[in-house]
Amino acid sequence: MKKRILVADDHAIIRDGLRQILADTDDLEIAGEAVNGNETVARVRERDWDLLILDVSMPGRGALELIKQIKSEKPRLPILVFSMHPEEQYAVRALRAGASGYLNKEADGTLLVAAIRKVANGGIYLSPFVSEQMARELMPGGGGEPLPHKRLSDREFQILCMLAAGKAIGEIADELCVSVKTVSTHKTRILHKMGMHNAAELIRYAIEHELV
Repeated sequence: MKKRILVADDHAIIRDGLRQILADTDDLEIAGEAVNGNETVARVRERDWDLLILDVSMPGRGALELIKQIKSEKPRLPILVFSMHPEEQYAVRALRAGASGYLNKEADGTLLVAAIRKVANGGIYLSPFVSEQMARELMPGGGGEPLPHKRLSDREFQILCMLAAGKAIGEIADELCVSVKTVSTHKTRILHKMGMHNAAELIRYAIEHELV
């Protein structure tokens, strides 16, 4: 019996690409799709899935918040995050939130199928980079003083990455379905926590630490 997979991604080309790749397998099938956070939650509640493949950058709620909610309702549902963002941005945070794997969208088809199979069968997929990052955090002392961006909440970190990518506050508010005032408040907190004074410093920091 094939593993039933739910794909949550707002880009049709990604959903179609995944469907085509898995069409050549005997044990995996895309059995459902969602294009935003609310639809993802609704589809998860409809039936028992064997795997959720989740994009980080869908409109609405952040993926990290979404992972936490889904795991609270369906703790046995494995989640593989499939993202265009570098691993340094979200991988460790996604795993902490409850995901069982994180894969960059630049991965080739063979690696993608292997990661999907592993997570769908109850395993955990970690790239060498993510494995090293998590191992460092387990070392005595936590691998040293945490970098400023690691002190941010998941939502603050998401907004930091969006600001660093050059998005305006109004654009971020629209994408996250929140008010401009809320984004501005988050920006003020981010600057305070990171000991910075303006967006230019945030962008410079993000580039230096490969967050964009």
